[in-house]
Amino acid sequence: MRITHLFSILLILLVASCKTSGPEKDNKVEEKPNFVFLFADDQTFESIRALGFDEVHTPNLDRLVTGGTSFTHAYNMGGWNGAICVASRAMIISGSYIWNAQKKSAKWAKGDTTALNQTWSRLLERQGYNTYMTGKWHVQAPADTIFNEAQHIRPGMPRDHANKLGAGIKKWKEESGDMKDWNDYMPLGYGRPTGPDDTEWSPTDTLQGGFWEGGKHWSEVVRDDALSFIETAKKKEDPFFMYLAFNATHDPRQAPQRFLDMYPLEDIEVPENFLPEYPWKDDMGNPPGLRDEALAPFPRTEYAVKVHRREYYALLSHMDEQIGKVLDALEASGKIDNTYIFFGADHGLSVGHHGLIGKQSMFDHSVRIPMMVVGPGIPKGKLLNQDVYLQDIMATTLELANVDKPDYVQFNSFMDIINGDRKESHYDGVYGAYINVQRMIRKNGFKLLVYPKIEKVLLFDLENDPNEMNDLADDPEYSEKVETLFADLLELQKTMDDELSLQEIYEKVKNKS
Repeated sequence: MRITHLFSILLILLVASCKTSGPEKDNKVEEKPNFVFLFADDQTFESIRALGFDEVHTPNLDRLVTGGTSFTHAYNMGGWNGAICVASRAMIISGSYIWNAQKKSAKWAKGDTTALNQTWSRLLERQGYNTYMTGKWHVQAPADTIFNEAQHIRPGMPRDHANKLGAGIKKWKEESGDMKDWNDYMPLGYGRPTGPDDTEWSPTDTLQGGFWEGGKHWSEVVRDDALSFIETAKKKEDPFFMYLAFNATHDPRQAPQRFLDMYPLEDIEVPENFLPEYPWKDDMGNPPGLRDEALAPFPRTEYAVKVHRREYYALLSHMDEQIGKVLDALEASGKIDNTYIFFGADHGLSVGHHGLIGKQSMFDHSVRIPMMVVGPGIPKGKLLNQDVYLQDIMATTLELANVDKPDYVQFNSFMDIINGDRKESHYDGVYGAYINVQRMIRKNGFKLLVYPKIEKVLLFDLENDPNEMNDLADDPEYSEKVETLFADLLELQKTMDDELSLQEIYEKVKNKS
């Protein structure tokens, strides 16, 4: 009887122990991580100090580099119109490659319920996530519909700045049409600076609208919105997904004077591949009338490029400060240990490389971006050089949230690369496209560019020529490389559902070799 009684007591204690410890363990297993996506605009890969670019001041982006893992070769595929951000953002919201994302975008515009339900935020919402966005959107799917909450939904850029250009171009075409007169027709904020005395437009003048439209700089609005959401979220148990989209570093590149003071003009370097004019600018879709290219005078001058780069860096450092305050708030919230932070940009920017100012090219400065990941189990200070796309972030969050990746999500999670389970890229070459006037493949240390309009083919050895200055396409020694890469590009086009035919140009390349 005593043994039976003792056994009963032990059984009761064991059951009680299971009741107290079991659910705690289960909750720990089932607890979903939070996601914060910090999204910059027009930020090229060569713009973070901790990644070796000493000309810039980015202490808070440096925190992400040292506190997490960075992908040194992250890309955007390009765009289907001059606003490259439209395609980039549609791809990351849909998880679809560029031309399929274009089709999805058209469905969103029509209010297609199925297409809207296939968006990144909706996929996470169905898993219990509280979804939130603020800042730049520029996607056909309505942000306030597909997120639980959306604040200060911004357009691609301040409309007052963008609207100035059309009238100037129209007048130039009617009265002149001569490139030597181009700068005379540019409105305030464009075709500048023509020289040291050209100071009518100032990046610190808050009365000129732009990013100060509404009374507070838009980067600071995103910061304050984020801080407000974090304050609310820290009191809740629900996992959250924050989509924080800065308009910086897009023009108009306006920042407070103290950030400009960080960058004395005499210290700004002109890119090694600076040109007064890119010889194929018109044929590859970068004419003077393209809004981004109209920002600086023609021909390009070293002085103008230095001014633009100074203002670019100042706006970057201003955004960096706001990001730092968001990171501080996350650390103070008590949520940081279960939060993954992703940083990326929709695409890069030329800012003086190759005689270009904008992002409508397939050069690395325009398609390659900075990308960092910080979070539980993510190695600190690690650099990875496998080729990835910005839009892989979407698929990665699905994996981390234990969501089965739907068939329509074409991009790939990179957690296997971070964890060391996969050594190579998920992609057999990086694909790039701009409308129907540029195609690109980047593979095995080489890049092949095609300008179909003029049947121009260029080849760059990126290991020995990272600034893409020495075209090897006509060198007989590289004829086989050109043909092989071109054939690979044709295969990538099939994967991408790219309907632009390059077959005739390819046949000429084969016959030439």
